[in-house]
Amino acid sequence: MNDAVTKPKTKVRTKVERPRLYKVILVNDDFTPRDFVVMILKSEFRMTEDQAYKVMITAHKLGVCVVAVFTKDVAETKATRATDAGRAKGYPLLFTTEPET
Repeated sequence: MNDAVTKPKTKVRTKVERPRLYKVILVNDDFTPRDFVVMILKSEFRMTEDQAYKVMITAHKLGVCVVAVFTKDVAETKATRATDAGRAKGYPLLFTTEPET
């Protein structure tokens, strides 16, 4: 008879967490033309004309509007690029990011 003791193999599973998401927020100002804001939303955030107009009007009425939700790196990059595009034309256009709750 074989008296060898065998232990069952245990598998170690690493739990992968989903990356934290961040909101890109459009902050309203009274100087940036509406058409320019719509153009930026369409080009940087790949929105349709209708979607971009609705986001722009919401920010105009409420002061801020969530544009989209991305991972931190993507959100910060898009917010920076959109803000810089406004600055390049001399507008105080501002996009910010904050963690999604």
